[in-house]
Amino acid sequence: MNCPRGKGFAAPATTCYGPEMANPADPDDIRAWQRLSEAVTSSGCLTAADPARLAGIGVRHVINLALDDHPEALPDEGERLAALGIGYSHIPVPFDAPAATHFDAFVSALDGAERPVHVHCIMNWRVSAFLYRLHRLQGMDAAEADALLQVQWDPRHSDDPRAVVWAAFIAGGNSR
Repeated sequence: MNCPRGKGFAAPATTCYGPEMANPADPDDIRAWQRLSEAVTSSGCLTAADPARLAGIGVRHVINLALDDHPEALPDEGERLAALGIGYSHIPVPFDAPAATHFDAFVSALDGAERPVHVHCIMNWRVSAFLYRLHRLQGMDAAEADALLQVQWDPRHSDDPRAVVWAAFIAGGNSR
C-alpha cells in the first residue's frame, strides 16, 4: 500500500491506512472513527468522555474542523483537551463554504501538531474531504485516496445538496 510522505503522515510503509492499522485500544465507537496511520486518526463529533479516551491512546494534538456553535459540538473542547495536556487547533469550516484558506490552515496545523494527532468535525465528512485533498497533494494515487474518502462519504456521489461545494473542494486535490 502506498503511503504519502511528509510530516502529516510520517509512518512506515507497512503501517499505513487500512484495517491492518486497527488498534484494539482505539475508541472506535466514537462517531465515524477512522485510523489512518500510527500518527493520525479522524472522527466525527466528540462527547464529554472522548478527550480522556483520546489521551488514553496517546493523542497529543486535536484539530477540530467543526463550527463551535453546532448543536453537537463539544462545549469548551479546547479547555477540556488542555486539561489533559493535549494541544488543540480549531479551524471552523462552514459546511456550505469550505475554502482554500481553511485547507491551508489545516495543512499548517497538521504540520505543526505533535503526534499522534486526531482530526475531527461532526460527521467526519469535512475531515475526509480535507484528508483526500491532502493525500492527493502528497502524491497518493486517486484510487487509493478515493477508497479512504469513501470510508466516510463521497461528495461526488452524494444526494445531499450540500455535497456540491465539497465535490468542488476535493477537485482541487492536487493543489494547495
